[in-house]
Amino acid sequence: MATGEAGPGQARSTSQPRERLEETMRSRLGRESVYVPSCRFGLYAALRHWCPPGGRVLMSPVNDDVIFFVVLAAGLRPVQAPLNPADASIDVDAVPEEVWGSLSAVLTTNLYGNPDSAPELRARCDALGIPLFEDAAHAIGSEVGGRPVGAWGDASVFSLSKHVGAKAGGILSVADAGLREALEKTCDDLLLPRRTTAEVAYAVRPYAEAAVRGLRLRRAAWATMRMLGLMEREEIRMPLRPEELARAVASAPDLGAHDPWVRVDMHDYRLRSGRFRLTRIGRKLDRLDDVLARCRAGTELLLSTPWAGPAGRTGRGAGPSGRAQPLFRVPLFVADRDAATAALARRGVVVGYLYDPPLDDYAGADFTDPSPSPEGARWFARHALPVDPLRARTVVEALEESGARPAEAPEGLGPFGG
Repeated sequence: MATGEAGPGQARSTSQPRERLEETMRSRLGRESVYVPSCRFGLYAALRHWCPPGGRVLMSPVNDDVIFFVVLAAGLRPVQAPLNPADASIDVDAVPEEVWGSLSAVLTTNLYGNPDSAPELRARCDALGIPLFEDAAHAIGSEVGGRPVGAWGDASVFSLSKHVGAKAGGILSVADAGLREALEKTCDDLLLPRRTTAEVAYAVRPYAEAAVRGLRLRRAAWATMRMLGLMEREEIRMPLRPEELARAVASAPDLGAHDPWVRVDMHDYRLRSGRFRLTRIGRKLDRLDDVLARCRAGTELLLSTPWAGPAGRTGRGAGPSGRAQPLFRVPLFVADRDAATAALARRGVVVGYLYDPPLDDYAGADFTDPSPSPEGARWFARHALPVDPLRARTVVEALEESGARPAEAPEGLGPFGG
């Protein structure tokens, strides 16, 4: 290696924190990378660059509703895909040919870090002459087909809030380095000015969260947030508000009109980032490999349990090296998820990242094309218990003590059906 050349996952020395973040991800992926304030913002910029309004985008119905609203905000029609119930990846072979022929783009999910079938999707998109977008928010360390997740699409987006733990920031990565200038301009036109209050809030947030944990004030904190109107999700899905949404969709593409839905859980998703924020994100990113190693170890433990389902027992959760993927969350399958969630809560383990019901059931045919085979997504959304692999031992102990029963395999659904 030449002097001064960066190795994999290692950034070249630079005095600018934003450039350092971009170089780190460029080294990991072997692709041009642009820093964005959030994954959702980066996805919107990519959709606007590649897809003319009115296009149709194949996506997973088991996904964060924020991503669904980003697609709508870009002036596009979400088309819900049939899923493999073992890991909620897009079932490429179950998508009808007439649906393939109607698409303008495909958007992967890589749910919890389990990769979608990117090589097959890449081949389909190439044959159709349409772009492939990879949502790699949960999958910054996962691999598929001998490449990192995020190295298959025309564009891919990463969240630096998840494995990195920075609670801010994202990366928009592109296959064609020549598009960098155009994408930077697209992002620059969409960004809002930096707000001092947002930067101060970001600076003090870790200390406030530590105090809440230390004083065991979680319930009081949640009650205060509800009173102030800061709790935007009383249920798993945010309120759809169909009449308001229909007006926003009529004005699309328009990120501002969809802001009440897109901003949920992250109100500074499109603000310019200050130097303090960028520097903190960089420090977190420097520790990513250690986090991934611990996630992989926890994933291996959880996939060895009775709740892992066929994906764990048959090795579907493994990467090309045979090791487990370093999942962001490990989906276990339990018969009674509410009871299992309560058992984990008693041990201080909070279950999040639930996506139930699937998006076509949640939004209806007014806003999306329903999946032609919805059963796999419904079963997964109902029974998946996504748990943090960094809390793997506590999770196993809690589920064993509570007597949690594994969910019964759904008859006739893909690999579960035999």
